[in-house]
Amino acid sequence: MEVVVLAGGLGTRLRSVVSEVPKCMATVAGKPFLWYLLKYLTRYDVSRVVLSVGYLREVIFKWIDENKAEFPFEFDYAVEEEPLGTGGGIKLALDKVQGNCAFVLNGDTFFDVDLNEQKKLYDSVEKDIVLALKPMQNFDRYGTVVYDEKSCAVSAFNEKKHCEEGLINGGVYLVSTKSNIFEGLPQKFSFETAVLEKQCAAGNIAGLVQNGYFIDIGIPEDYRKADAEFDSLF
Repeated sequence: MEVVVLAGGLGTRLRSVVSEVPKCMATVAGKPFLWYLLKYLTRYDVSRVVLSVGYLREVIFKWIDENKAEFPFEFDYAVEEEPLGTGGGIKLALDKVQGNCAFVLNGDTFFDVDLNEQKKLYDSVEKDIVLALKPMQNFDRYGTVVYDEKSCAVSAFNEKKHCEEGLINGGVYLVSTKSNIFEGLPQKFSFETAVLEKQCAAGNIAGLVQNGYFIDIGIPEDYRKADAEFDSLF
């Protein structure tokens, strides 16, 4: 089991509360946010973690070097010399993956997904992407996902608007490394627009609904929420 963690974010919306470190290294309840993601991965049989890094990457290199003995997996890096967009960053990191597929996690989001269940679904459907879906209520910060419960197919991504309830893309993907989903794309591109929307139209995405704890620390309000809650969660 190999995992890519997207850890190159600039964290511009968090600058008021976190500065001088990449977003994944923001201190939450006394530890870098990345520590919680990696600790979560120790619940599963993960053999390698590829960190997709860019902005202030030396901070991540140093921290991993000092703390890697705490985790049972091997670490590798995919280095963005310039921002490549979400898609370019994922493509670069997947080139470092040795197996036929890999999980992709956002370095600023914690979603308690059962990765074994996600892999089981991936193995049972002939699709190149399986994404974890989170049921939400009364929200306007995320777009919704159209999902068929019977076939597990994802058929559309809707724009952000206020919703009483719905499923959102939780940002945990299991992606084939042997498919042509990145074929013909430039070096810099959006994963959401250039890959997810296109593959969705082609019927090449399945969804797994999971109702575990979810938080995205990309805005100060939720960063503070994580800071208050993570002590009891871990």
